Amino acid sequence: MIGVVMRDAVIEGEVVNLVINGVEVGEYVETELDRRHPERPLLRSHDPAELQEGWRLVQADWAATIERVRAMPEGAERIRVKDEWSVIETLRHLVFATDAWFRRGVLGVEAPYTSLSIAGPWLEEGELPAVDAALETTCDPSFDEVLVVRSERVAELEQYLVTVDEATLAGPAPALATDGWPRPEERTVVEALHVVLDEEWWHHSFCVRDLDAIEAGAAS
Repeated sequence: MIGVVMRDAVIEGEVVNLVINGVEVGEYVETELDRRHPERPLLRSHDPAELQEGWRLVQADWAATIERVRAMPEGAERIRVKDEWSVIETLRHLVFATDAWFRRGVLGVEAPYTSLSIAGPWLEEGELPAVDAALETTCDPSFDEVLVVRSERVAELEQYLVTVDEATLAGPAPALATDGWPRPEERTVVEALHVVLDEEWWHHSFCVRDLDAIEAGAAS
């Protein structure tokens, strides 16, 4: 964009190599986010203790957000803001992310998916039959049902972080034989874990943003 005038612009999303008037601002944005949210560098760490602490912090944030939702009028967990995922859909997607990148990508479980979860929109129907066969698109679980499965996944990953060592994190992730998600590719254990942790932080950020909009009466 050249010769434009922008006022009160709000940009949210994965923005890479953004240059404004000759200045690449991406690094500044990442640095500022890390300053505001000290758990972010921990979630990118290769040290087990730091990963464990980052996970603890982000799950404490999620626990507070779930209590916030419970205190809101009934049905708030199903409200979409600007066609983004609702709270319950977000949690269902995080179940999928944990199953895919932790249970499959780290533990080597070939088909860990549950019908309750929601895959990302980048996985088009028919692209990965192994995923499609496991997910039930008409599934409509209650908030409490989702929270039960979600709690199980959180506890499982937390226990792993308590016991894993640095050598294991740096080592190769298990070889996968089936064409599920993630696809069988060479990656380290910590690279797979970082995907889950990144998903957890960003989706919590989106969730809080949308709850603010709901409470402000700006949902549409």
